[in-house]
Amino acid sequence: MGTEKQSSKGQAWLCATGLSSNIEVKVHDMTYHLNKVLLMSKSRKLHQLIIEQEQSDEKNERHEEEENGYTPPIRLENFPGGPEIFEMVVKIWYGVKVNLSTSTAVLLRCAAKELEMTEEYSPDNLVLKTDNFLSHSVFRNAQETVTALKACESVSSLAESIGITKACIYSIVSRASSSSSADPSLFSWPMNNGDSTKKQNKGSKLEVLSEDLSELSFPIFKRVVQAMKAKELSDSIIETSLIGYAKKHIPGITSRSSSTIALENKQRELLETIIAYLPVSVTSTTTRALFGLLRSAIILNTSEKCRTVLEIKIGSHLEKATLDDLLIPSYSYLNETLYDVDLVERLIRHFLENVDVSSPSLTVVGKLIDGVLCEIASDANLEPGRFYNLAVSLPDEARLYDDGLYRAIDIYLKSHPRILEAEREKICSVMDFQKLTIEGCTHAAHNERLPLRAVVKVLFLEQLQLRTLVKAVTEEDGGETTAGGEKVDFGVWEKVVRENQVLRLDMEAMRTRLYHLESEYVNLKEVIAKIDKEHLYGRLPRKWSISKKFGCKFKTQVCDSHEAKMVDRRCQRRS
Repeated sequence: MGTEKQSSKGQAWLCATGLSSNIEVKVHDMTYHLNKVLLMSKSRKLHQLIIEQEQSDEKNERHEEEENGYTPPIRLENFPGGPEIFEMVVKIWYGVKVNLSTSTAVLLRCAAKELEMTEEYSPDNLVLKTDNFLSHSVFRNAQETVTALKACESVSSLAESIGITKACIYSIVSRASSSSSADPSLFSWPMNNGDSTKKQNKGSKLEVLSEDLSELSFPIFKRVVQAMKAKELSDSIIETSLIGYAKKHIPGITSRSSSTIALENKQRELLETIIAYLPVSVTSTTTRALFGLLRSAIILNTSEKCRTVLEIKIGSHLEKATLDDLLIPSYSYLNETLYDVDLVERLIRHFLENVDVSSPSLTVVGKLIDGVLCEIASDANLEPGRFYNLAVSLPDEARLYDDGLYRAIDIYLKSHPRILEAEREKICSVMDFQKLTIEGCTHAAHNERLPLRAVVKVLFLEQLQLRTLVKAVTEEDGGETTAGGEKVDFGVWEKVVRENQVLRLDMEAMRTRLYHLESEYVNLKEVIAKIDKEHLYGRLPRKWSISKKFGCKFKTQVCDSHEAKMVDRRCQRRS
């Protein structure tokens, strides 16, 4: 007697002989004509359903239907895996060889549970076969176990009751660093593991595991991480898995991110959970990835505790950061600056809490912060106080030379020409002019943007260095020495020192003249205000001349009172 399955494609297969009458089994929208005896011998649930159908109280109605050649089908609603998995079960019943993969093995195990195909009911039944396959061919390989865990999501409640989900998580945790391989075939069921082979060839095992875990749903992934921490797995494995999952599901961390969590509150919850599970100790994870998490935490407006955890972790190894990492835009409307300067200050404080003064990483961070100062110096909304606070946030030991700091100050003064003289002097006070190189001193000595006091200090220190150098040369060689085979003329040093002194005197004269000009300007302003007042009340005629009234004669030469002296000095220099 033939047995057939009717599908939407009109296919007919599955033949058996010597069997009794058929019965219809409907799975979702598919109807199967199967042998009743075969079903009853393999599945306890189908056996019970068939008996219940035969012993139904609606005997009369069913008797009339049987006389008409119609028997009501047995319906299997919410069958795990749907018609595709049920067809595989039927093939196994009829002894047809099937190709088994990790995903189908999980669904077959759930189907066996649903149909109650246990050993107590029938020997060598489907429950035992799928359990053996999962144990020998899936749970021995971490990547295949992740695939099985992913398959459990579609049948979560049933897989949870069986224990497959828990077994997968335990296998992943136990074999995360294992190199054991899976048995490719069992019960003559070839395992479709081509995808796993490709994954293993393209990168390290840890990276592949992290990539596979990122495909899991958030609740399942969270349980995996909890199990990893409970088993005290390596911090690098936990952190790599967390970062990989964040890159996959939260937009903005990398340019190739593909978000699977649409709502912002879910993204925030996910990010806060990931950050909460990050190991406290610093592992091999790149600092750039942590900065990516921090940017997303700021954009998603996560809790302050969440951001603080990240800032402490980043700050503890700030020397691994780059300039681009620290230039985080200001996402808050309350902050008018282009970049988040307060965040950089907090990272520096966390860094200083974990580093010694003599640590080489301190000088690395010093150069890094000087670069940040140069980048933010041109921001028109950056107040002098905030620039000053960031510049002095590092100790003096962080800078071997102050040329980078001087360059940032020069850019700031050039971009903010309207700041007060007191603010200029305060900003310049963060520099140690003794730590400037020769190039830095030369530039500072001729920098018109620096306060006069700072320029005079540079000149004084330069003169002091020259004097010390000349004294050392004099004591060693009596006026001349050799360097690289050439003689150094002592007279050249004397000339340089003398010109430096003349330049300093000229600067002092200009400073005095500037003071007088400022006084004359204030007096002139008061006189003009008085004249305007008298003109308002009609006391003076409209046409008047300030030069005629006061006899003021202005020349283009600013330092006219010292013109003769400066000309004499120039002549002395040429001579």
